[in-house]
Amino acid sequence: MNNAPLPAGATIGILGGGQLGRMLSVAAARLGFRSHIFEPGANPPAADVAHALTTAPYSDVAALTSFAETVDVITFEFENIPTEVLDILEKLRPIHPNRDALRISQDRITEKDFLSALGLNTAPYAAVNSLEDLQTALETIPAPAILKTRRFGYDGKGQSRLKSADDATAAWADMADAPSVLEGFINFSREVSVIGARGQDGSVACYDPGENVHQDGILRTTTLPANLTNTQRMDAVFLTANILKKLDYIGALGVELFVTPQGLIVNEIAPRVHNSGHWTQNGCAVDQFEQHIRAVAGWPLGDGQRHSDVVMENLIGDDMDRVSDIARDPTAALHLYGKSEVKPARKMGHVNRIQPL
Repeated sequence: MNNAPLPAGATIGILGGGQLGRMLSVAAARLGFRSHIFEPGANPPAADVAHALTTAPYSDVAALTSFAETVDVITFEFENIPTEVLDILEKLRPIHPNRDALRISQDRITEKDFLSALGLNTAPYAAVNSLEDLQTALETIPAPAILKTRRFGYDGKGQSRLKSADDATAAWADMADAPSVLEGFINFSREVSVIGARGQDGSVACYDPGENVHQDGILRTTTLPANLTNTQRMDAVFLTANILKKLDYIGALGVELFVTPQGLIVNEIAPRVHNSGHWTQNGCAVDQFEQHIRAVAGWPLGDGQRHSDVVMENLIGDDMDRVSDIARDPTAALHLYGKSEVKPARKMGHVNRIQPL
């Protein structure tokens, strides 16, 4: 692999034009890079701050080829990228993180098998491809439990909770016959997440674990520092580094964890910058977005050291009505995504409230 760092003026290609792509583009610009967004939807948030935008479906081979020929390296802001897109692009330009990380994270069963093989703890799980499979799985993973689609779920979508075995028929109907996984509920005291990054030289840097609170399946807040013992904090960082190394990963990655009396349980991994890492924008000298750009560009990683306590709050839907009040708060750093239409459950921005250490 050629580990020579990209020079100023090089172009980072980004698949996906949402708010993560927007913030990656801003980080790239700070380092002297240009960004080129490939996004099927019209007027994406990232287009406001990117050097170039290609608007085309992922099935458009000519558009993908033209996009690749204008960039020096390709990365992505979301993991559900069709395999055929990678087949086209990786012949033309390097893609970071690698497709094996994508393959593992795109399927919840594959992901849990991977984590279990590393010796990490996950929730009890079983593959479900029919109502009969679900009923059988409930015999060994009793309700309460949660049924999730194996692919394409996020922010609480593609999930159905089962309070008892009597909910099986309704839960399977919610999956619309999609291949699924049944997961046992975990008795956890809190959820935390770690954002880690690995460079092209194999170096690893991890941020402090943040403590997450969800509402209706959507992240509401991430608080730093998390309420963890020193041992729990070190364990969370160590297992994140282990995942990065095992995947031969390049870029930033999010690892969600449950804290239980039996130890840390891995909920899921996300091969990209992550909502729970937004606090780094105002709590660290090098945030997760710059860290990701540094990694894919072959630059040295920042160390990720935190200089402030932070509470990150997502601004969702009508939370935008509070923006003028938040703007008056001297501890608040606003990050708005430029989305023109406010919708319920739609992430419109976030605010980082900081308290220097």
